[in-house]
Amino acid sequence: MGRHYMLCFFLLCLISSDQGLVKGVVGLSCNWGIQSTHPLQANIVVKLLKENRFNKVKLFEADPPALKALGKSGIQVMVGIPNEFLAPLASSVQVAINWVQQNVSSYISRYGTDIRYVAVGNEPFLHSYKDMFLRTTFPALQNIQAALIKAGLGRQVKVTVPLNADVYQTDSDLPSGGNFRPDIHDLMISIIKFLRDNNAPLTINIYPFLSLYADPNFPVDFAFFNGTSAPVVDGSISYTNVFDANFDTLVSALEKNGFSSMPVIIGEVGWPTDGDSSANIEYARRFNQALINRINQGQGTPKRRTPPDIYLFSLTDEDAKSVQPGNFERHWGIFNYDGTIKYQLDMGNGKPLVPARGVKYLARQWCVMSPEASISDPNLPNSIAYACTYADCTSLGNGSSCGTLDARGNASYAFNIYYQTMNQRKGACSFSNLSTLTKLDPSQNTCRFEIMIDLGKHETPPGRSFAGRKENLATTIAFISVLILIICGAC
Repeated sequence: MGRHYMLCFFLLCLISSDQGLVKGVVGLSCNWGIQSTHPLQANIVVKLLKENRFNKVKLFEADPPALKALGKSGIQVMVGIPNEFLAPLASSVQVAINWVQQNVSSYISRYGTDIRYVAVGNEPFLHSYKDMFLRTTFPALQNIQAALIKAGLGRQVKVTVPLNADVYQTDSDLPSGGNFRPDIHDLMISIIKFLRDNNAPLTINIYPFLSLYADPNFPVDFAFFNGTSAPVVDGSISYTNVFDANFDTLVSALEKNGFSSMPVIIGEVGWPTDGDSSANIEYARRFNQALINRINQGQGTPKRRTPPDIYLFSLTDEDAKSVQPGNFERHWGIFNYDGTIKYQLDMGNGKPLVPARGVKYLARQWCVMSPEASISDPNLPNSIAYACTYADCTSLGNGSSCGTLDARGNASYAFNIYYQTMNQRKGACSFSNLSTLTKLDPSQNTCRFEIMIDLGKHETPPGRSFAGRKENLATTIAFISVLILIICGAC
């Protein structure tokens, strides 16, 4: 999704390797996002990828620790360029040459990183961006291509632009009526022709979850691959799920404009597990398992064979992402933030997911609401608001994993997630005499009270804290205001 959203998906391939992929098994592709206050060490993530047979990964930015750790790993890499870099890259070929040298050539030559794609921007034509990147995306794409050619990488490394599925539409409500949005039609044709002429693929992100999230009347089963809803009949084709219908709407748009054989990559697809009533483990397992089964069986859509690359979104949760699109944005991972397994998947031939190894944690202690404190204390709402401004409280919303906690439990969750996010530092569990430390795990039912990774024992990139990141302040304040009503309904 164009909000830095980071999905991993599954590619059927025959691989022979001594680095974890053996002949005849399913290779996987995924997005690796790093917008986390406590990211896993890059070397641990690479091991996590390999042990779970991910042989392709998509990065949203040229993160040095990730690109170094991926060197000589046997994993193919798509490295992304954030949208804020599009304007300078569009303004000068030399800027693009410098970017390629620093972020592509150097990692290939010095570390043996197998970079195959450069993703120029991330869903730059979203309606919510209000045309901000319309004039810079294509020139930036052209300049990066020129820079790759100058670096001698024109054949090895291909350019692409990950686009949201909102770049196409259908006026007939059927896939056969697909065409590109009128406001960007000519621009899309220019970009696709440029990609085709340079033997590069088109990249599209498809989110069945968002169809369900945006429309309360959307048939739930149609969001999944094994649903039982009445099919959408389009001529001789019956569509039983929104993914197939969405993808074939794109295929129809390509066919209408003379690009019937244009290769398409799925840049992001997956299902979140928290932050909304439809974002839960049951639905995520159902969606992703059926998706894996389709890939294992080589099943494509009615109009196309299985796409060559499908990147699952996402590998792990990211607690520092913007909540502007929804509270679910921080919960797309098939793994928790620390690489522990949320839910089990059969990856093929009975192969289960394997958790991250070698993770070091902070002390086994939690910050909770003191038994002596009262929920009617006038300092409680402001204390919770402060905690949730600097830590991730999205699991406390209605329909979320911690949505059934009582008022004391809600306060304890907020206090603890702040305490952990602040690395259990002295004074971080001081909330106007409302809180105390405990060594008894307060987790209950589906609600997990975290203990964070010990960053002092792991390599970590700078600038990943809540306090330091750029956040949509109005959205954050609005979220916290609603949360306070939920948490302190009886306060």
